[in-house]
Amino acid sequence: MADVNWTALIIFVLLFAFITWLGFAAARWRKGDLDLLHEWGLGGRRFGTIITWFLIGGDLYTAYTFIAVPALAFGAGAIAFFAVPYTIMIYPILFLVFPRLWHVCRKHNYITPADFVRGRFGNRWLALAVAVTGLVATMPYIALQLVGLQVVIAGMGVSGTGYMGDVPLAIAFIILAAFTYSSGLRAPASIAVVKDILIYVTAFAAVIVVPIQMGGFGKIFAAVPPAKLLLATPGANTTGAYGYYATLALGSALALFLYPHSITGILSASSGRAIRRNAAMLPGYSFMLGLLALVGFFAIAAGVGSLPEFAAGFKQFGTNFAVPALFLHSFPSWFVGIAFAAVGIGALVPAAIMSIAAANLYTRNIHREFINANPTDKQEAQMAKWVSLIVKFGALVFIVFEPAQYAIYLQLLGGVLIIQTLPAVMLGVYTRWFNDWALLAGWAVGMAAGTAMFVAVNSPNYPLAIAGFVFPGYAAIYSVVLNLVVAVVLTPIFNAMHGGKAPLDATVAADYRA
Repeated sequence: MADVNWTALIIFVLLFAFITWLGFAAARWRKGDLDLLHEWGLGGRRFGTIITWFLIGGDLYTAYTFIAVPALAFGAGAIAFFAVPYTIMIYPILFLVFPRLWHVCRKHNYITPADFVRGRFGNRWLALAVAVTGLVATMPYIALQLVGLQVVIAGMGVSGTGYMGDVPLAIAFIILAAFTYSSGLRAPASIAVVKDILIYVTAFAAVIVVPIQMGGFGKIFAAVPPAKLLLATPGANTTGAYGYYATLALGSALALFLYPHSITGILSASSGRAIRRNAAMLPGYSFMLGLLALVGFFAIAAGVGSLPEFAAGFKQFGTNFAVPALFLHSFPSWFVGIAFAAVGIGALVPAAIMSIAAANLYTRNIHREFINANPTDKQEAQMAKWVSLIVKFGALVFIVFEPAQYAIYLQLLGGVLIIQTLPAVMLGVYTRWFNDWALLAGWAVGMAAGTAMFVAVNSPNYPLAIAGFVFPGYAAIYSVVLNLVVAVVLTPIFNAMHGGKAPLDATVAADYRA
């Protein structure tokens, strides 16, 4: 890694320069008044089926995804393939729930999920809980995009001592901050088209070229240790790895579209029909993700972990360096530049959407609700723009001054936390049966229980022991079940305490349909 790969670096920089121009030019694409928050933060809700497909795909399948999933396969083996059933299950959820959410949000000009909860349940504190949970879960996710960018920059030999080594990272995020401030959601929407094309080219090249070089898939799988090819068989009185695999896939699927950046991409669509079409089209990304998980096995078979030229990379980044090492080992420098640019641009798109989503949450559900109740449209949009800069700066500072492992740890915890908004958001789209204070109590219990489970084992894989049996599983599932039980039990009690008064609800049944 000591020598700069100039060919790869030049191609990387040229592609970065192109998407920088595209990010600023996006301000004039489908031009709207960017002093209105729904124009800056949701693109005016005017993205059709194709742009929404690129935007949501670019939003969900991040740079860290394309580094971390193969890295998990490289280091831990078959458990990495939980990402395939997980990203299949999310689309029926998208099809059933989120067109309804889009319709009601369009009708009432809701911009965030907490806006919807505020209108649906009439409780500002429940809306605040949803907003704060979204912010806490999103911040480490933004920092993780920097990890993916760090890895590919180092893979091209660009490094330095001390903080000088982080200068390229800082430059990339200054560019990101500038075009996000200038163009809002239009910037990542336009860049996502380029990013997704590059990712598809990179993924298909990897699964075609590398197996040919190695003599076929049979030789690749023969080179992978048997313990990594299949999940370990559970022992007596436990579901073992099977339980964790199943609950991790289910819990991740339930949580994904609750993240603020996911909902921001959905609400930017031009219609509920565009969302339903995307529920049918987006599984194409799941297919690609399955291919990318195989890249981790390719890296094992290629033996890149033991090659001396990559020792420094693996020492610094651990298994996250498996993908860059494989590409450096298997492809010419010009294609390495394209592949690394795909990952680098893949960091900017979700980071931009996440920062916009976080800014929308703060502006609408904290600043407007508790600090300035009557801002002008321009003041509201300006506040969101400033907050988006602060959020990105915070993520950059975190990743520069703290070990990347902390960001990974907090992002794993974020998945356990964000699922606690499921009763208010997902179930709230279908029913107003729940009492708002019961939902808040359930949220608090779920947050406390999920955090306690995670901290107890330093992992989201919590071994739940019941009557001598152990059920290792995703803490998010266990804690959200507890959340729901509390909400269901307390709802009739709290309703009775309020004398059976009709609950507050700013929406009506017709708002949820076209």
